[in-house]
Amino acid sequence: MFEKILIANRGEIALRIQRACRELGIKTVVVHSEADRDAKYVRLADESVCIGPAPAQQSYLHMPAIISAAEVTDAEAIHPGYGFLAENADFAERVERSGFVFIGPRPESIRIMGDKVSAKQAMIAAGVPVVPGSEGALPDDPAYMMETARKVGYPVIIKAAGGGGGRGMRVVHTEAALVSAVNLTKAEAQAAFNNPEVYMEKYLENPRHVEIQILADGKKDAVWLGERDCSMQRRHQKVIEEAPAPGISRKLIERIGERCAEACRKMGYRGAGTFEFLYENEEFYFIEMNTRIQVEHTVTECITGIDLVQQQIFIAAGEPFKLRQRDIVFKGHAIECRINAEDPYSFMPSPGLITNWHVPGGPGVRIDSHVFNGYRVPPNYDSMIAKLITFGDTREQAIARMNLALSEMVVEGIQTNIALHRELMTDARFVEGGTSIHYLEHKLEQRAK
Repeated sequence: MFEKILIANRGEIALRIQRACRELGIKTVVVHSEADRDAKYVRLADESVCIGPAPAQQSYLHMPAIISAAEVTDAEAIHPGYGFLAENADFAERVERSGFVFIGPRPESIRIMGDKVSAKQAMIAAGVPVVPGSEGALPDDPAYMMETARKVGYPVIIKAAGGGGGRGMRVVHTEAALVSAVNLTKAEAQAAFNNPEVYMEKYLENPRHVEIQILADGKKDAVWLGERDCSMQRRHQKVIEEAPAPGISRKLIERIGERCAEACRKMGYRGAGTFEFLYENEEFYFIEMNTRIQVEHTVTECITGIDLVQQQIFIAAGEPFKLRQRDIVFKGHAIECRINAEDPYSFMPSPGLITNWHVPGGPGVRIDSHVFNGYRVPPNYDSMIAKLITFGDTREQAIARMNLALSEMVVEGIQTNIALHRELMTDARFVEGGTSIHYLEHKLEQRAK
């Protein structure tokens, strides 16, 4: 087992990794920007290293500074968390080339799954169902584009092969708009991702977003740990996640879960990963794989009792993989609300000083946050300041506990989206379960009229 791990991230995930390490008796090194000098996880770390000024390009995305910090502190492994460099194959390669262990998949796995075209081809080869679409990247041939779109059927969606986070996508409803849409998306993809390749998929009208969590040892063993429903989202950014997904047959989940685990066995995948699907009319369609720990890993931990971050560490350290599918038991229901420093309806960021911070408690309540009374939310990073999670024997109990927890939570000095979460917890369609990925945006559009 490792004696010292460097945490190459910030915010709540840095604290989450730190807690997992401390429970295992592992010392932690935290790297931080000048803006995060006074963060809770920096104070709690065994060692900390300032790696640059506030802008992420000069700190959390600065590979040489992170590697140097690992060298000077004699860390053995680097945990990237999520975001920043977590899915950067070049960084993973550089970490291993420098003599450290990357707590995550092998660089080649990250590279394959990071490109949406190669990921789709890998899933087809592994027998995982995918959304109907083009066979690989679209060539600069209008006739081919039109023929493919006719076969797939309108509407179609054009996606950047190297895209992510909801960027590099354009829906096309008519043949007349197709070629210009492809060219525009290619130009955007080149500018945003330095990769102009795009591909085409059938655009599903009212799908849900359902994902499967897996753990694999990089050799021959892999297990799936249930599903999460992440359909409550805005502009492809998740707002609420829950596990299990309401209203989906357990047989369907078991079937798709085992296919994901088998795909990992065939790939020799190592570590934690998430297969993301669109689900419509009792069919699953693969869209992408995230080769890292997810923000919403918490709800899976609640229903399985398995610490996913510690499992990442065990696998990276080469410890025997003890999990077996037959031993994984799902119990109860969990919901996560992402608490963001932003206006609840315009979603404008709201950085600044938190003058009053009170978090809820009680049975079945968990909060993952790096925030404290007097904390100043910097304007330089993602606006999420906390994850509020509730767990109950049933979905109804989890919702009731979330309602109570949200009513008790106090954040003053800045704006947050707590009001939106409180509204959604009493929304009839959410309470019923099974909303599509478009539901929240349609709801917000109606509010604006």
